[in-house]
Amino acid sequence: MAVRLPNALRLPLSPSSQVRFKNERRFVALRCSAEYQTLSSSDHSKLVLEVKEKLQRDFPSLATGKNGRDDEEMILWFLKDRKFSVEEAVYKLSKAIKWRQDFGVSGLSEESVKELYETRKAYVHDHLDKFGRPVLVVVGSKHLPARQDPMMNQRLCVLLVERALSKLPPGTENILGIFDLRGFGTENGDFQFLKFLIDVFYYYYPKRLSQVLFVDAPFVFQPMWQLVKPLLKSYASVVRFCDVETVRREYFTDDTVPQDFKN
Repeated sequence: MAVRLPNALRLPLSPSSQVRFKNERRFVALRCSAEYQTLSSSDHSKLVLEVKEKLQRDFPSLATGKNGRDDEEMILWFLKDRKFSVEEAVYKLSKAIKWRQDFGVSGLSEESVKELYETRKAYVHDHLDKFGRPVLVVVGSKHLPARQDPMMNQRLCVLLVERALSKLPPGTENILGIFDLRGFGTENGDFQFLKFLIDVFYYYYPKRLSQVLFVDAPFVFQPMWQLVKPLLKSYASVVRFCDVETVRREYFTDDTVPQDFKN
């Protein structure tokens, strides 16, 4: 058994040792990544089958079919997310499939969230961005937690994530999220909803959000960001603060830019 020394008894590393330690960790991470990339399609198939059999044996009550315990495409995606660890993929998949059942994802529709859907507080853009990704736009100033049903907000969120993913073209695996924060005020702040959104993408749609743009974030948004940023952990790296002109110039053409960002 390894003995863990109290903090007071640990010797501090010299600057050169710290650099060497970081480089060694980086090398191990890169080597592991390379090993995952060298897995053949045959290896993938074997691991998918192993996960499928384990889910069937340990979680027979979980749904089958599309987004169920025998959905091989979904299984492979979660294997990639968990760096091809069968045990971790099974654990995360079982939670995700159970959540889909309990939340009623398959039953979501525009009609089920009609009141909020019609506000256009969030929508899936008609066009892909320059990188071929479906685009989910959220208009922060239209989010009014004091007047809107929190459960309805969650349902709208999941419905639109599902819509965006259904628009993925062949060879594309991620979507772009744009938070339009023009006009954002204290009445629009909603930490609980943002926490729900983070959980949704981390636990149930892992690595499906390739980038998040916070557009024209006002000063009043900064306290909210400071609360949310620690929850994102490594995913904070996908966030970019930018202005409307950047959105227009770098992510869309004149013909494909969302109407809200044209003027």
